[in-house]
Amino acid sequence: MGAPAERVFAVCSGIGGARGWLFMDWLWGLRGLLDRLIGGVGMRRGRRHPDQVYQGEPLDFWRVERAAPGRLLLLRAEMRLPGKGWLQFESIPEERGCTLRQTAYFEPKGLLGHLYWVLLHPLHAVVFRGLAKAIKERAEA
Repeated sequence: MGAPAERVFAVCSGIGGARGWLFMDWLWGLRGLLDRLIGGVGMRRGRRHPDQVYQGEPLDFWRVERAAPGRLLLLRAEMRLPGKGWLQFESIPEERGCTLRQTAYFEPKGLLGHLYWVLLHPLHAVVFRGLAKAIKERAEA
């Protein structure tokens, strides 16, 4: 992509909270509502600052597990899941711009965890692909 790594990271670190999730935000909100209905944290926590993220702080139903300014943001899922999940954004500098690498990790717990991932994988693929595209467009704007 044509945007510099720092700009891409700035867009990634600005998602969530009042700004929303840039792609299918209503679906992220629905996931938060479902999470609250089953006793999870939901989206009620928001975020502390609209543009800055710090390791250990909450971000909607995620927790910032690692933030390396300008290059990496790792979010750990705190919503109710049949396993453990992470969402990682890497902004890798290149000669002209950078590469955005977005990775969703899931460590299923038991049969329910495997079924969850298999059944929701097509939806996750659409949402995460759209999110990456929206990040790219916003960074290049």
